[in-house]
Amino acid sequence: MVVDHRDLNFDMDIFATDPLAGSGLPLWLPAGSVIREELQKLAKELAAGDGCLGVFSPVLGKRALYERSGHLSKFSRDMFPAMQMGDDELMLRPANCPHHALIYASTQRSYRELPLRFNELAAMFRAERSGVVSGLSRVRQINLDDTHVFCRPDQVLHEAELGLRAALRAQEILGLPVDYVRLSTRDNSSTWLGTDAQWEHAQENLRAAGQSVLDEHGLKLVEAPGEAAFYGPKFDLQVKDGRDREETIATVQLDFNQPQRFGLTYVGADGREHRPVMIHRGTVGSMERVTAALLERYAGRLPFWLSPIHITVLPVSPDQDGAARTLADKARQRGLRGRVDHNGSLAARVRNARKTRDHLIAAIGPTEIAQNSVQITDIASGIRTQVAQERLLELMDDAYRNRRTVLDWVL
Repeated sequence: MVVDHRDLNFDMDIFATDPLAGSGLPLWLPAGSVIREELQKLAKELAAGDGCLGVFSPVLGKRALYERSGHLSKFSRDMFPAMQMGDDELMLRPANCPHHALIYASTQRSYRELPLRFNELAAMFRAERSGVVSGLSRVRQINLDDTHVFCRPDQVLHEAELGLRAALRAQEILGLPVDYVRLSTRDNSSTWLGTDAQWEHAQENLRAAGQSVLDEHGLKLVEAPGEAAFYGPKFDLQVKDGRDREETIATVQLDFNQPQRFGLTYVGADGREHRPVMIHRGTVGSMERVTAALLERYAGRLPFWLSPIHITVLPVSPDQDGAARTLADKARQRGLRGRVDHNGSLAARVRNARKTRDHLIAAIGPTEIAQNSVQITDIASGIRTQVAQERLLELMDDAYRNRRTVLDWVL
């Protein structure tokens, strides 16, 4: 039975909504903030491992910026209205790539410094209709793990492979099985920007990169004519939820349109100016959509490293309050997330920890204090055992640092 992430939210308090904030603008509560911060940390580590450079850019831009990028002519119905500021019209950005193109253009570039990979976990905005927004899966502010690569044409194949591998690695760590990878190409209509030669070359590069990487993972590459972005072909990593609905979780997109529109160049070995190719990389994906997918995939009982609460410590009686606090403090000193619950009966506290999907439930009574141990219930593993406190902390630390789904209960 599939549990909707909105229903899980009643128990777990991941996000809240409020009419004063507006539809499609969820408020991340402390438990949700933990999940999001862990996802952001993963995204940054994967980006750094591929040599990406961190940047920051504003969520607003002049109307002229989006006219230049082509977003206004293609997506005006999905953009929020312009705000008049003196002589300027400012708009919330529908995508992060125009600002990253400006960062690239901020100085002259040489062929020797390419590829450049600019990474930013950034907000972008879509004017979704009120009847369409839903929980975390369809929102008006999207917080996206976004990288834009600027490279030479001879580097496109390698960069496409690198981006696809990073996206597949992210889903592997998250435990979100990829059903297949879609190669989204153009069809014969006239809605695409760029020349026939550009499209053919770009599609062939992606096709070659896809076959090379997916053969290693045993995944299918399925072509989808007409599903490309308006500026170039792309890879879409497709996953299915428990209701057999298909979602795109991460993308790698080629773009020869933005470099041309923004006049981006680099100086080649011949001393002349050449046009770079831009590649859009979404590795982990949007924080909202990925969190919704994870909650539903695990029915709220998230992998240990992602759990909002790693361990809830329950003193059997007030006499064990001090020992319980000491254990929770030791966990926090290791960067783990622990709390003490001493409100209500022991049975009620166990029920509450199960309801909020705390990963480990630890009970401390007189026997545990005497033996410097703890009685552990690990619901995800089906483990119920007594373990020395120091050993427990070591197991938790290992599971968190190595992003394990469950603890390695080799006692």
